[in-house]
Amino acid sequence: MTESGSDLTFMEAVPSLQDEGRRILSAFYGALRSLRFYPLDNDVVQQSLDELQAGVDLVLQREGGIEIRLAGNLFFVNDERMRLDLRTYSTFASVAATLQAHQVGEIRVDPGIGRSQWVPLLNLLLHDPHPETPFARVLEGVGKARVSHLHLSELLDENPEEEEEDALYGARQTYTRGVQVARELLTDARMGRAVNVRRVKRAVQGIVDQVLSNESSMVAMTHLREFDDYTFTHSVNVCILSVIIGQRVGLGRQDLYDLGLGALFHDVGKMRIPEATLNKSGKLDSDEWAAMQEHPTDGLLALFNLRGFAELPLRAMLMAYEHHMKVDLTGYPPSRRPRELGLYSRIVAVADSFDAATSVRSYQFRPWPADKVLQEMLANPVRGVDTVLVKTLISATGVYPVGSLVILDTFELAVVVRTNPDPARLHQPVVKIISDSLGAPLPEPALARLDQLDPRTGQPRRTIIKTADPNRYGVDVAAYVTT
Repeated sequence: MTESGSDLTFMEAVPSLQDEGRRILSAFYGALRSLRFYPLDNDVVQQSLDELQAGVDLVLQREGGIEIRLAGNLFFVNDERMRLDLRTYSTFASVAATLQAHQVGEIRVDPGIGRSQWVPLLNLLLHDPHPETPFARVLEGVGKARVSHLHLSELLDENPEEEEEDALYGARQTYTRGVQVARELLTDARMGRAVNVRRVKRAVQGIVDQVLSNESSMVAMTHLREFDDYTFTHSVNVCILSVIIGQRVGLGRQDLYDLGLGALFHDVGKMRIPEATLNKSGKLDSDEWAAMQEHPTDGLLALFNLRGFAELPLRAMLMAYEHHMKVDLTGYPPSRRPRELGLYSRIVAVADSFDAATSVRSYQFRPWPADKVLQEMLANPVRGVDTVLVKTLISATGVYPVGSLVILDTFELAVVVRTNPDPARLHQPVVKIISDSLGAPLPEPALARLDQLDPRTGQPRRTIIKTADPNRYGVDVAAYVTT
């Protein structure tokens, strides 16, 4: 393929071991759940076993054998690490917890296995593990059942993953919990129910702790986006980005908690807007836009009447009310008298604008590239955000934020996975190269630091030419930045 001023063509991927391995793990989870609740002859159980066997047969035909290995909290299928996203995280975590409880570290599958041979293993895993010899009891049970095409190995007492993998795993847990809490919180607010304050506080405290201990991992989590869950993931993303900005401007832990709490609640007023308006794919009419402009006021009133908190979250009320006002007060709702927006509201406004512009929404199927959004927020006064706080966000995300798809001067395609900690080198992040100079996908992404110099020339080995649209190339950037 050639380069003639146009973007590279990213070749369409054929069904991969990655997809097939995740299918097997999901089917394994489904079979465990169905056997837990129904007898073996139930149609639900039979269907789940069919799905498991179908996935296994597909891989066996191509690979000749299957090894499912658990390392720490990560799964490998035939030595390929299974990437997680928001949809598969809870499934994989449940299967991992079950295997860990029984100290099963590896399941090897031989050709010729039939669906009936899975049943003894699944039933053994559904029982409480033996307190002293959990793996030996499972192995003994499989042997008594004469299962000849499944071979088990004991879980090794080691963690072969690097600290970065551990940090990403902890960040995924925190993020997933945050989305679950946001869903409960906003649903309770819509229904007028009391909020589970303890869960909300714990989720926000978890986000603050993760940002303070490993900021880059939490930045990566903001790419775990699901279209159907936009309202909830957006609230969590704004919470994360706000806490990141807050800690970089010097706020203490308690202040960061207050900021994060308000950021999580910032769009609670939208729960009073009809879903048809919120999810409308076209332009809002005048009545719908007028209703949308009332959501900051509705948010303030919703928080004022919120049930569950012993004390009113006053700062959160201000953040909900002010986050669309703009620094020159030309936004909404209109202010009847001069006022100066609070620091927390200005932080949330920056986080909200950035995440909204870089997300897929009902009326925005092609989000802006993150670097272009930051440039726009800095240069266009109509945006009405605090440019000092935008620069603070750039210091955390880099010129090319984590998750940006970039084209290098080598014509390779890469995904930004970490920012450069050197403020003078924010334009030289760490990337995963995912295609060669001809646009062909690499079997495994190659990690590269863009600040590395070529000793022959003294110049960087690679530089970024421009960003690209992941949708155009069919690239799921979350698969590279969260694994």
